[in-house]
Amino acid sequence: MLILRDAFYGTTRFDEFQKRLGIAPNVLTRRLSKLIEEGLISRMQYSAHPPRDDYVLTERGRDFRPVLLTLLAWGNRHYSDDGEAIRLVERQSGRPVRVALVDADTGERITETDHYLAPGPAASPGLRARLECSAQAQPLKSTPFASTADAL
Repeated sequence: MLILRDAFYGTTRFDEFQKRLGIAPNVLTRRLSKLIEEGLISRMQYSAHPPRDDYVLTERGRDFRPVLLTLLAWGNRHYSDDGEAIRLVERQSGRPVRVALVDADTGERITETDHYLAPGPAASPGLRARLECSAQAQPLKSTPFASTADAL
């Protein structure tokens, strides 16, 4: 995750990742290879002699940005006694932005009271049972949902 974070900060070169993360070259090579294999980063050669590559975020990697922004907001809230080290800022106005998880269809904020995790079509029987028990244990707003699909 730290490699992805630094890629979002603009790091692209192996030696930059190594220096910024303080990671051994063999470990960094293995982790970059895994991120490439998973389709989060791609390797683009910028020098043939000697061979050198940039490591750039793919579309799948860029789709990880909301996860990092949510972790940033959580860290700022719970571990920033001296103030925020990093802020998300609106480009046009320069206004700091507060990150919130919202329903893309309604714009409503996602809350523990109003939403719960439900099994999807690919859920294993064990996962389905755990999530259904969890949903029953969580408080509902005012009217219970008729089915799991109605909650999503």
